[in-house]
Amino acid sequence: MAGSSWGPSFLLCKSLLPLPDLPYRVSLLRPVLPPPMAAIRSSLNHPHCCRCSLNPNQPSLIVFSGGTAFNGVVEELKNFTTRVAHVLPVSDDGGSTAEIVRVLGGPAVGDIRSRCLRLSDQSTAEALAVRKLLGHRLPLDARQAKSEWYDIVEGEHTLWNGVSKPYRETIRAFLAYFQNQILRRSDELFCFSNGSIGNFFFAGARLFFQSLDAAIFLFSRVSDIPSESMVLPVISTNDRLTLGCEIWDGTIIRGQNEISHPSVGSMEPINKERSSVPALPSRIKRVFYMSSEGSNLLHEVFPTANPAALDQLRNVDCIVYAMGSLFTSICPSLVLLGIGEIISSRSCRKVLLLNGTHDRETSDFSASCFVTAITDALNRTYGYPHNCLKNYPSQYVNTLLVPKDGEIPVDVQRLAAQGILDVIMVDSIHDPKVGVIFDPKSLIQALADVVGTNMSTNVGELN
Repeated sequence: MAGSSWGPSFLLCKSLLPLPDLPYRVSLLRPVLPPPMAAIRSSLNHPHCCRCSLNPNQPSLIVFSGGTAFNGVVEELKNFTTRVAHVLPVSDDGGSTAEIVRVLGGPAVGDIRSRCLRLSDQSTAEALAVRKLLGHRLPLDARQAKSEWYDIVEGEHTLWNGVSKPYRETIRAFLAYFQNQILRRSDELFCFSNGSIGNFFFAGARLFFQSLDAAIFLFSRVSDIPSESMVLPVISTNDRLTLGCEIWDGTIIRGQNEISHPSVGSMEPINKERSSVPALPSRIKRVFYMSSEGSNLLHEVFPTANPAALDQLRNVDCIVYAMGSLFTSICPSLVLLGIGEIISSRSCRKVLLLNGTHDRETSDFSASCFVTAITDALNRTYGYPHNCLKNYPSQYVNTLLVPKDGEIPVDVQRLAAQGILDVIMVDSIHDPKVGVIFDPKSLIQALADVVGTNMSTNVGELN
């Protein structure tokens, strides 16, 4: 790659890699050729090689979630355990993520960036400065956004205050590389409106290393995520992915945003309030992946699940299906080959965190409907017959945590018929934008009790 395109020179901080000081220059108009990068690419393309040994006294979890709802409890979860594998979809096509994908291609990184920021260190003034920088969004006005972006990438913005030279050079080099890649696409005009600096850094790193895993590794080191925590794209790819859904009236809807929060193409933040979008004409039958290239854009494709996520599934103490958009945040990770096979074979706790309110995707669902949707996704019930499983709901979900005073009816008898007898009520709070949500402390305590009970039972059985 060094011989064919511009790349960043950078110094990775905190002795992340054993590199000498490198000459550093960055300019929007005169980017520098990178130094020899073979050793760096080798390390970054094997992101688990530098991981610290895990604390065996903490329970290990895998959480299937999207980039919004579960973020509210991530901080509290770290007080219980940092041995968590966060598995997220890469099919988001809204906001500034959509603009990056439109111009530069590749998978959507918005949900991954969001989770990485929530996991990032906050213990020092510099850590907070880095978090503020990578969490910053540009103005909605396109001209103002572009002007502020140039101030940031040239190192002149006040957001750099408090960021030391090693961090500054690392981050700024990849922002400049991102800018360089945009300039090379002369046939596409990039809109910086409402753009996320973290997304731009992520995209620059992914493009440079040609590896989503390497970009996540770099981002996690720059933001100082606990070494025991993992942020895993459910599909490790450099290709663009498009989510589709089939509803029961036969209609096919293309695009995650069009399914969940339809918009009119504006770069404004996605409005996820319940009243902001009309209901679907009928229930969702299934979600699947669609081709993003060629003439037949309705063609179904079958991407491979990230092997790292499959490895975690085989070994964790607890599997969690988080609250959030059921069909566009959770199910896209469940429909892939291998996921249902492994989950059904495990004897650990498999916990569903029930939503507190209805949304466009689940407007008239009861608790058992959520379980059915998860079962159908993992069984791939409505996909190609030769890929289908026939497992029971209780092989995928055995515990249900429910926020008190939530809107979703808890149909206990139907849940019992599905084999789910462990239904636990958890204290809730009211969010003015989205309604009833779990109280974070109460939720993590309930989850800790569930996991602790299961681990004690397993130890007793071994003895």
